[in-house]
Amino acid sequence: MRSESSYGVQSQFDVMVRTRDGVELATDIYRPTEDGDVVEEPLPALLSRTPYNKRGEMERHGEWFAKHGYVVAIQDCRGRFNSGGTFEMFVNEPEDGYDTVEWLADRPYCNDTVGTIGSSYGAWVQSGLATQDPPHLEAMFVNQGPANGREATLRHNGAFELRWLCWALTLGGGFAKRVLADGDLQQHFADIDVRDILAESPLQRGQSPLKHLPKYEEWLFEMLTTGDAEDDLWSAPGINPEAYYDEMADVPTVYSGAWYDSYTLGTCKNFEVLSERQSSDQFLIVGPWTHGWNEYPLSSWNKAYSGEVEFGTHCLRNYQETRLRFFDHYLKGKDTWDEPPVQYFQMGTGDGSRQAEGRLYHGGEWRTAVDWPLPESESVKFYAQPDGSLDRMTPAAVSAGTTYQFDPTDPVPTIGGNCSSYITFEQREESLLEYPLEERHLVNITGSGGYDQRTRPETFGADPPYGPLERRDDVIVFRTRPLTEDLEIAGPIHVTLYASTTAPDTDFTAKLIDEYPPSDEFTDGFALNLTDSICRARYRGNRNESDFVEPGEVHEYEFELYPTANVFREGHQIRLDVSSSNFPRYDVNQNTGEELYGGRSGETAENTLYHDSEYPTHVELPVLSE
Repeated sequence: MRSESSYGVQSQFDVMVRTRDGVELATDIYRPTEDGDVVEEPLPALLSRTPYNKRGEMERHGEWFAKHGYVVAIQDCRGRFNSGGTFEMFVNEPEDGYDTVEWLADRPYCNDTVGTIGSSYGAWVQSGLATQDPPHLEAMFVNQGPANGREATLRHNGAFELRWLCWALTLGGGFAKRVLADGDLQQHFADIDVRDILAESPLQRGQSPLKHLPKYEEWLFEMLTTGDAEDDLWSAPGINPEAYYDEMADVPTVYSGAWYDSYTLGTCKNFEVLSERQSSDQFLIVGPWTHGWNEYPLSSWNKAYSGEVEFGTHCLRNYQETRLRFFDHYLKGKDTWDEPPVQYFQMGTGDGSRQAEGRLYHGGEWRTAVDWPLPESESVKFYAQPDGSLDRMTPAAVSAGTTYQFDPTDPVPTIGGNCSSYITFEQREESLLEYPLEERHLVNITGSGGYDQRTRPETFGADPPYGPLERRDDVIVFRTRPLTEDLEIAGPIHVTLYASTTAPDTDFTAKLIDEYPPSDEFTDGFALNLTDSICRARYRGNRNESDFVEPGEVHEYEFELYPTANVFREGHQIRLDVSSSNFPRYDVNQNTGEELYGGRSGETAENTLYHDSEYPTHVELPVLSE
């Protein structure tokens, strides 16, 4: 069904909301009108908080919901654009969000009920304010947000996701209030090519463009160099809402995301835990898309492809209409929402044909469920074998291992995946007066979504001769025999690696791949990445504190890849790639055991992966049917 708008809109810009510590936050208010007059009847309100400027695309979201009978408040986060105070990533968002919800509920045009919306950073702030349990918060639609920033999305099993460094130099620092007020400084940020900074990394304090923004540099380096869980940074509600699940507002909530989103793990985990703890209705919607937070009107839900793979137009969902139906039901009591608790897109039922722009048709279909992980899934282990195969039998060999050299100056390049904000401003000769920063295209450095795992000239960090990643000496590949029947998986993915190293600290990576056989249209086949992860040795086993390894000693590295849902078709092969880097998705371990980030001297580590009866390296898949 499609709702037709029936109201006009009145806008009031930069209404200042005073927070508990006196800082004023600039807020645009959109109210419905009838026959040119503002509707005086108190109505439900929707709140969206953003660091990306409440005007432009965000303005259109406000107008759209106001036309459908909501009061809408869109607010610049503290220290951003027209709001007062100092921006410190995630620090003040819980309290500022609480204060704004209660301020909004107290307006005469609000009927005491407030819902929240937002994606990406706009999802962080929703989960943050929910930890404070505002009395008038009644519903949330959290699109592509976190659960625990240390475990995934900021750090990842000890490694740092370098998207935040890219973000700090572009969408963060590039639109800082000081930069926007200083034309020369703004031009300086516009001229930054983040690829150059990544290539010359690690970044040093006081030696980057962020030296002009001390607060931005401070929080970036705090995240880069802080790994232990006990540090106050990782226990704050704005960064780790998972730690506050018991205090979380118990309101109807949709957690939505995508299989190739950078927040997939947090999205699924929030639903998994809170659907058990909360008495209110909780929902999970996961499509095959990538990260997308500000594309009016459909967000990332309007794309039938991710990277180099197509899924078909049947994967599309109307983002605005879905949110409207949810809020109409839970804030207005309308009969507009009768959705199952879980809706997910099962990828992989396509025929592998070549589509527009050379994309591979991976296909898929929507499925529903009552719970996540799916109760009917069976956890099946696939073991790495000495001959490079992958099967369900525990290795018979008494002793077997594969040794490779991990050189931190030559890391394995990132080719797509669960990536977002690995961006740089396009380099142009025009000045800001001729081509403003907000109009400049953002160049994607890593790619996002599913890609054939082979380097090409545009692959960041790759050198000729280009070709499949599996040809690298530091990528260890295990694959099943061609499947004799389809095998479906849906749910969390775990890997257990047994490995030793000559270094006091190193990294191990794992990547799950759906390997297409050669065809007339893809003569070399297609190695489609589904999900990946990384584990830093000093934080193996989800350690809270740094614990270096003894060189030469075999250790277990158990970690969770991002969840996914896929059909491995008959004739395909399930493949597991193991290595020690994935750059620039994650920062590169220098193998020295020095500080987590910033050391300039690296050493080549000799890493050995074991795959025998005593040390059975394996991947654990949630199998549905075969």
